[in-house]
Amino acid sequence: MVPYAKDRMALHEAHLGLLLLFLGCGALVTMPVAGMLINRLGTRIVIVAAALVIATMLPLLLLVSSAAVMALVLFVFGAGVGSIDVAMNAHGVQVQNLHGRPIMSSLHGLFSVGGLFGALGLGFLVKLGLEPLHASLGIAILIIGIALSQYRYFLDRRTERAAISAFTPISAHRAKSSQFPWLRGNVLFLGFMCFAVFLAEGAMLDWSAVFLRDVKGVSPEFSGVGFAAFSIAMASMRLMGDSLVERWSGNLVVLTGSMVAAAGLAIAVMSPWIYLALLGYVLLGVGAANIVPIFFSDGGRLPGISPTVSIPAITTMGYAGQLVGPAALGFIAHHYTLSAALGLTAVLLAVVGIAYFNFSARLWQKNELATQPTIQDKADSTGKTSV
Repeated sequence: MVPYAKDRMALHEAHLGLLLLFLGCGALVTMPVAGMLINRLGTRIVIVAAALVIATMLPLLLLVSSAAVMALVLFVFGAGVGSIDVAMNAHGVQVQNLHGRPIMSSLHGLFSVGGLFGALGLGFLVKLGLEPLHASLGIAILIIGIALSQYRYFLDRRTERAAISAFTPISAHRAKSSQFPWLRGNVLFLGFMCFAVFLAEGAMLDWSAVFLRDVKGVSPEFSGVGFAAFSIAMASMRLMGDSLVERWSGNLVVLTGSMVAAAGLAIAVMSPWIYLALLGYVLLGVGAANIVPIFFSDGGRLPGISPTVSIPAITTMGYAGQLVGPAALGFIAHHYTLSAALGLTAVLLAVVGIAYFNFSARLWQKNELATQPTIQDKADSTGKTSV
């Protein structure tokens, strides 16, 4: 939608970049609010309401002609995206707990596939001869139809409350004050880890094409192939991630994945050959694919804090990394080089793996991280035997 809106309003890149900040700010500002609404109303109401907001704003992106109104529409659109992201992750954690097996990587993989189909689908509809506005209306109607038809299949509030009570371990080291439960060390740690990984993903989104074009000498029309390789590798690996978590455990997957991701980014930065650099992008996608889903899974099983509090906090900090990180890398690239900025990102990914491995081992040693229970173990607590 953004390129069509840019052309219709004749926006310069600088003006467009400023407007897009409203989208990111809308998401970040609303994520904590979404957490409070989830705590009060349940995830399924927030999911459907946010989907309706997104569907309503989508065609408006192609209708407004004023920059001020566009900023408002982007802010509200970002609010919908941020809210549904928080609610879907919180809901996914509860479904995973009830299911008794890891599913978060698959859910994130399907999210990646959906984004790919969404981008390709709009282009396909326009290629068929539909006006962008008509195509966006069709997509909006599809979003509304899916949200309303699936509402009854989401967990209801009673089941969610029972699941939270059953699967949230009680810690002997609970914070003295519950006024700001999201400020607890475990939540902040996972939030900072997500910040670092989302920063790396944001670097790929914003800087991979620039790096290939300006540093590696790739022609502009092929400069996006690096991000495409990264995205396809990440989506594919996420669809396989749950079986890896079951076989190896989450902490080993994060440690191994972060090292592979760091090595891949280092290869992309240092390689003098473009094809080897593209292999580095693939390794980065493969390694980073399952890190964030595992962080969200652990966030839903922390001692003495509800997932409806921890997941919004972790998600907000993660997306702050995606919003702020690329700008910070640009600052480093301006004063040093883009290769140096991406090299520091590779080091950061390696640090994430080592730090999380020690964090996870400490929680397991203290028996503070809830195990993945089976459906039968908690059927009596939740009143359901299947999800």
